[in-house]
Amino acid sequence: MMNELMNWNTIDEQPPVTEVEALRYLDQHQIDNKEQMALLYAALAYHRIKRHPDRDALADQFIDEARILHSNHRLVNDLYESQQILQAYSLLKQTPLEQWVLHETDHDSAKAKKARAIYDDVIKLKEKWDGELAKKTIIDASSRLKLYQDVYEKLEALEEMVEDALHSIENRRIRIPVREINERTRELSDDQDELYKRLPAFLTDSSQQNPLEAFDQMVGLYDVKGYIRRYYHFLKYQQRRKSFGFSMVDEPGLHMIITGNPGTGKTTIARLLANIYHELGILDTKEVVEVNRSHLVGSYVGQSEENTMSYVKQAIGGVLFIDEAYSLKREGQTGNDYGQAVIDTLVSAMTSKEFGGRFAVILAGYPEEMRQFLWSNPGLRSRFPEQNQVQLPDYQMDELMTIAEQTALENDFFFTEEALREFTSLIDQERVDDSFGNARTVKNLVLKTVFQKGANEAERDKEHWLDHMRISQEDLAFDTPDKGEEGSPMERLDQLIGLQNVKEEVKKLSSFVQAQQKRKEKGYPVVPIQLHSVFSGNPGTGKTTVADIYAGVLKQCGLLKRGHMVVVSRSDLVAGYVGQTAMKTKKKIREALGGVLFIDEAYSLYNGGRDDFGKEAIETLVDEMTKHNENLVVVLAGYQREMEQLVESNPGLSSRFKKYFQFPDYDERELLDMTHYLASEFGYHFNEWTEAFLLEKFKDYAVRGNGRFIHNLVNEAIQFQAIRIIDGEETDMNELELNDLEQAWNTLRRESSS
Repeated sequence: MMNELMNWNTIDEQPPVTEVEALRYLDQHQIDNKEQMALLYAALAYHRIKRHPDRDALADQFIDEARILHSNHRLVNDLYESQQILQAYSLLKQTPLEQWVLHETDHDSAKAKKARAIYDDVIKLKEKWDGELAKKTIIDASSRLKLYQDVYEKLEALEEMVEDALHSIENRRIRIPVREINERTRELSDDQDELYKRLPAFLTDSSQQNPLEAFDQMVGLYDVKGYIRRYYHFLKYQQRRKSFGFSMVDEPGLHMIITGNPGTGKTTIARLLANIYHELGILDTKEVVEVNRSHLVGSYVGQSEENTMSYVKQAIGGVLFIDEAYSLKREGQTGNDYGQAVIDTLVSAMTSKEFGGRFAVILAGYPEEMRQFLWSNPGLRSRFPEQNQVQLPDYQMDELMTIAEQTALENDFFFTEEALREFTSLIDQERVDDSFGNARTVKNLVLKTVFQKGANEAERDKEHWLDHMRISQEDLAFDTPDKGEEGSPMERLDQLIGLQNVKEEVKKLSSFVQAQQKRKEKGYPVVPIQLHSVFSGNPGTGKTTVADIYAGVLKQCGLLKRGHMVVVSRSDLVAGYVGQTAMKTKKKIREALGGVLFIDEAYSLYNGGRDDFGKEAIETLVDEMTKHNENLVVVLAGYQREMEQLVESNPGLSSRFKKYFQFPDYDERELLDMTHYLASEFGYHFNEWTEAFLLEKFKDYAVRGNGRFIHNLVNEAIQFQAIRIIDGEETDMNELELNDLEQAWNTLRRESSS
């Protein structure tokens, strides 16, 4: 990088390093070569001046640093001189030169007042001029510095001229050289424009930007850029044909539909399209009137039509942009919902003689919702030809990282290389489902990082300016929610009573996953990882608890982004009429993305093949599992025989569920340990006689419900103990006596047998 920088010898060319590259290099290296250091500061100043066309204090500081390091470097001096010329131009532009003009017919008092104002302005201008640079000896008479010096000399001459005039006024010998002062003023006015022309291109090319160039500067969107470029040239071609007198009966309109997920740039592109329409003279202004459902839909008959026409009239000559347009037509819309009135009014305005062709409509929204919306409104759909429908893709990771770096730089921050790699994983954690906000989410993450840095460093002394710009790995260590003392997923698994075979299977799977990831990192072939599982066993054997731990294990391994669990049953997936089951199932799947979807009593979806709604849920599940292959784990739970029938009923299920976990019933010792554990959770205990009673009961009677039965048993015993305490019996409030557990046992046995 430094070799390329050393070959940078003119400010008419961009530095061979970006601003971020220069910042990182300064941050990471100790540079002893003064010329290299000076050029790095010059490159930083160059980029900052481009980003901040108005005077920038840091750019000034960097140029000063570069001049101190290498005072005779031609490029550094050129950059300084150019900046001074830019400042001179800005100062002259801000000075009211047109008010300096004197008139012979003016009264002497008016001339004196104006002369005083001219003198004050000239003094202010000279104070901000670099006097040393203005007196510098130059060889090349055509250089831009020569004009800078000429202007300074004219200011000096004007100062002397006006000063003499003011002295004459004070001595009552009024001599004001009106013609000479006006001549100098005109020359300064001409010099102002000439100064601007002499500036290097990088200081002047930011003011006027073609809308097409603005499109090209957007990150990603390559196919969309290609289409917009063709669309721009088509519109230009049409305008040229019209200038020759040609017309086109079937000319495609200006109305557009832009679809895309959140943060893909729909609003930005709408504004750029408005600029294109205006630049080509198709529309009178580049104004965009932005509205959504809340602006348009009223609460009583006639109000929606009024609102819509009001915004149409505001948009005349420009663009009416309707965000989330699909919300105007809601599913199951009733007579009290006036969204359809907005659509009808809008279509009427777009085709009317009064308003048609005088404004452009751009509708925006999510792809699937907009597709359904348009198909439900043939009148509206016909106004938007297919070629005027643009779909914006989600950003790829490298594009999101570019946006992150741009956002940081716009706010005067930069990522270290280590922090940038870490930031990639933060973005990846957010990319779970369709709600991911693309550029919007990335910008929010950057601002969150900046907040984190500011909050942590407010009390620390930072001496170097780089310290205030650097985003390091430590700044990305966001506080995570306190999960108490739960421990790691594996520790939670080990703490469970019994389930030895299940524990071994989960540990084996975890080790397999981690080993395959290590192989992937080293570039070795990897074995496909089958994570969808079937948990079979009787009620209360710990299936839901283990599934939650399973989700945590997979998150810890890096295979799941969220590691949460969504528990559903048949009623959460199946609806009462055709078509709604798929929607309900998809909704639950989207909730579970990045985690585990746990379907309890999943066999109820099968029902011997006689249930069309259950079959629809299964087919939807299979399709969605394929679509979200690496972002969703499904666990089916239920009785062993019924679960086997379910999986075998559908080839899609049988090919995706290869992992089976068998949850055995707890034996008497495990049930006793569970009773001790649940009682101790609430601060209760019981003695060895009570323990012997329970052990005998657990041996003699089959416990239906396993863990659930034990939970109910402890709750019942606590309630029977409460009766004793309230009745006045003196007792240890934390001890469950034999009689408490006997009564609880008998109560539950009666309930289970009834």
